[in-house]
Amino acid sequence: MDSSAYPPQPPTEEATSPETPSGTPLPPAEFNRSATIPATASDVARLRRLLWIFSSLLLILLAPSIAGRIQYAITSAKERAEVDVARKHLGGLQLNQLSIAFRQLAQAVGPCVVNVRTEQKHGIGQGSGVIVDSEGYIVTNYHVVRGVRTAQIQLSDGRRGPATVIGVDRATDVAVLKTELDNLFAAQWGDSDALDVGDMVWAVGSPFGLQKSTTFGILSAKERRGITSPRSSVYQEFLQTDAAVNPGNSGGPLVNIEGKIIGINTAIVGPSYQGISFAIPSSLARETYETIRRDGVVIRGYLGVRPEKVLDSVARHLGLERNQGVRVGSVEPNTPAQDAGLELGDVILSWNGIEFSDPTLLSRAIAASPIGSVVEVEIVRQSITGPKRSQLSVKVAARPPMESL
Repeated sequence: MDSSAYPPQPPTEEATSPETPSGTPLPPAEFNRSATIPATASDVARLRRLLWIFSSLLLILLAPSIAGRIQYAITSAKERAEVDVARKHLGGLQLNQLSIAFRQLAQAVGPCVVNVRTEQKHGIGQGSGVIVDSEGYIVTNYHVVRGVRTAQIQLSDGRRGPATVIGVDRATDVAVLKTELDNLFAAQWGDSDALDVGDMVWAVGSPFGLQKSTTFGILSAKERRGITSPRSSVYQEFLQTDAAVNPGNSGGPLVNIEGKIIGINTAIVGPSYQGISFAIPSSLARETYETIRRDGVVIRGYLGVRPEKVLDSVARHLGLERNQGVRVGSVEPNTPAQDAGLELGDVILSWNGIEFSDPTLLSRAIAASPIGSVVEVEIVRQSITGPKRSQLSVKVAARPPMESL
């Protein structure tokens, strides 16, 4: 057969593996790069970790925004609910009754309050006072009438007249005046001991000479001591209130919701009102007023020591319990304390059979003791052989009138 009748066929190329420069064939895995490689368990675990990290980062970035939106939604919904409830019920509340009560209280107390003016060496002094007896007795502060025997008062109806200072008590800052004006309205005494912090109170007086001024607040605290002077804190104790009190209010009444006197406005913090004012409790002011009215003067029992708290180290040294007794900080010469044998450093355990740990309360007990009475005092004293307890008899004297308190 003539082979020339058929066209020549191109040579068939056999598939051969590529070679490296050295002529060594490459492995099939490296040769066929398009082939699919199955994932291993470690690959899946690595992917999951990456997804978890990414999700965590995304959550950290978005969490504040999401929390803020949720909080805003909650706050907004709460405020909307409060507004709806307030608008629904506000009209039904009898707030006008509260306003009427405020107004009637001012009307009931106002005519009982007087403006007090005095002629001082440095000029005209002014303050307030409250009529406590329709016979003409007025209670004010000692510092309002300090150094004068007569003051000029003005009533709420505009009448003016003189008022005689019948007695003062410097220790409690209380003074009692007497006027001969008639047809007076007297305020009633209330019970300051029955007050609780948060109770509503009103201050009435003549701040800066503006007569018949009434301010409102709450009782902020009780039993405040050492406000005007650390040395006078033995006898002075105050009610604290946020009712506005300014110069000129001194001596005016602080009244409760019944319009009864529960304090005598006395002091403020700073030269003018700053949200804190103080009043003498009615329990103390009334007792002082009644004593002055009866006797013309307040005479207190006198021992002649400076009482102090007992330090914990001293108590341990003397074998005492914590907060037991009152330490004698000093003994004045020619006093009942010196005559009885009290010494510096002694600790008074009891006075007249009553134990004390508060210097103020002990001082008040001494002051309340009858003049000339003999009181048994138990003390403990450090001796060479150690703490020694003993009983002393003290004859109570009258506090000197000009004693610095």
